[in-house]
Amino acid sequence: MSLGYAEKLSYIEDVGNVGMSEFFDSSHVLQEKIERLAEMIQKSKHLVVFTGAGISTSCGIPDFRGPKGIWTLQREGKPLPEASLPFHRAMPSMTHMALVELEKAGILKFIISQNVDGLHLRSGIPREKLAELHGNSFMEACPSCGVEYLRDFEVETIGLKETSRRCSDVKCGAKLKDTVLDWEDALPTKEMLPAEKHCRMADVVLCLGTSLQITPACNLPLKCLRGGGKIIIVNLQKTPKDKKASLVIHGFVDKVIAGVMNLLNLRIAPYVRIDLLQVIITQSLSLDERYVNWNLRVASVHALKAPLPFIKSIEVSFADAQKYKAAVLHDQPFNLKRRTAPADAFEILLKLNFIDGCGCPSIQINVPVNFKVSSDCFNLDKDLTIRNLKEKAIEDLCCGQNALIERKVILEPKTEVANHAIVTNIKAFNSDSWSNGDVKHPRGVNGTRISRKRSFGRKRKSRF
Repeated sequence: MSLGYAEKLSYIEDVGNVGMSEFFDSSHVLQEKIERLAEMIQKSKHLVVFTGAGISTSCGIPDFRGPKGIWTLQREGKPLPEASLPFHRAMPSMTHMALVELEKAGILKFIISQNVDGLHLRSGIPREKLAELHGNSFMEACPSCGVEYLRDFEVETIGLKETSRRCSDVKCGAKLKDTVLDWEDALPTKEMLPAEKHCRMADVVLCLGTSLQITPACNLPLKCLRGGGKIIIVNLQKTPKDKKASLVIHGFVDKVIAGVMNLLNLRIAPYVRIDLLQVIITQSLSLDERYVNWNLRVASVHALKAPLPFIKSIEVSFADAQKYKAAVLHDQPFNLKRRTAPADAFEILLKLNFIDGCGCPSIQINVPVNFKVSSDCFNLDKDLTIRNLKEKAIEDLCCGQNALIERKVILEPKTEVANHAIVTNIKAFNSDSWSNGDVKHPRGVNGTRISRKRSFGRKRKSRF
C-alpha cells in the first residue's frame, strides 16, 4: 500500500541498510521487558512516542528495510509485494489505537512519526499532539494561509508540489501543495520545532517500529538524554541507537503494546471509520417551462472533481418504479440527468456499492425530491452526529450506519446539497489475544490496579 509513495520518491542509489535481520526475545525475556516498560510508562511525567513503518506492517503496509521491505526487495531485484487492499483503506493497528487511549488518559504527551500513511490522524490523535516529519500522503496544505486539508484519497504528488485543488477559504484561494517530502527536502520547521521541544521535555521517549537510520529525524530521541530522560526501543531489527537506550525490546510492536495496555488496565477502543459524501441536485426549468431539468450528482466533500475512492458504483432507483426509470452509475463523476414535471414529488433511492476493503458491501440512502417546496438549510452538530454514529457502530459491531449532517441551498443555479456521513469500517481489538499467555497479570504494575477515568465519547473536533 505504500508502494505508490515509494515509486514517487526520486531515485537514489544508497538508501542505507536494508534486508536487516530480525530478532525475537524469548517469551520469558519478552514478558519481563514488557512489565518493565509498563512500569516506566506508568511513572513517566512526559511520555513521547517516536514511530516508524513497523507500527503499520500489521495494517498491511509493507516496511522498507525488513527482510521483505520495499527497498530490500528492490535491491535484490525481486518483485514488490502486491497490496492486499488500497492504501486509502488501511486501518489503524492495535498500536495506533493504544496510543490514542494513552493520550486520552493523559499519559502520552506527544507523537513524532516518520510515517506518511496518515494513520495516526485517522486513529484520532489530535493534530496538535502529532508531528509528521515526512508529511502525510492524505494531506494538502495551503502555502498562503497555512490551512491543512485531510483527504480520504491519496494526494497525487509528493515533494511539496502544487496539486489540482485550491484553498477553500474565499479570502485566500491559493493553490494547495502536498505535504510529503522527497529525499532532498528539508524537514519542515512546523513539525520539527514541537518535536524537538517535546523530546527535550521527555523523561521517556518510546521508539516503536523504527530502524532509527534516517537523519536528522533519528537523532530526535537523543535530545531527552541531556535532561535525564530515557530511550526505549521496540523493534525487530537492531538500530544504531540501541547503545543509548535504557531498554531494547525485540518483538512485534502490537504484542508489546498489548501487554503494556493490559498491565496498565487500559482498554483499547474499536476503530470506526467515517466517510463523507455529498448528494447534489441542481434544477432548472425547460424553455417552455413545462418541465424541470434536473441533475443528480454524488460527489466528494473535498472537492467536486475529487475522487470518491470508497464507492465502486451507484444504483439509482425510485420509490415509484413504474413512473421513473432506474439507472446504474459506474464511472466517476457519478451524474444522472433527468426531466420531470414541476409538480412531481418523488423519492430517489441510492444504493452505494463500496469497494473491497470496506466493512460492508453497500448501503442505501433515500433522497426526497419536491421542486415545489423549498428545502431548509441546516447544519447539525457534526461532531455529535459522528460520535453517535461511532457509538452505534460499536454497539452493533457492524458498519453501514449513516446520517445526514448538513443541507444547504444555493439559489443560482438552484441547487440542494446534502452531506452524509457513513460508517464504512469498524475494527475491534482484543489485547488479551496478543498476549498469547505471556502477559498474565490483568492488573497494574507491581500488583497495583490502575484506575483511569476515560470516555470514548470525549468531545473532540472530527477531522474526517
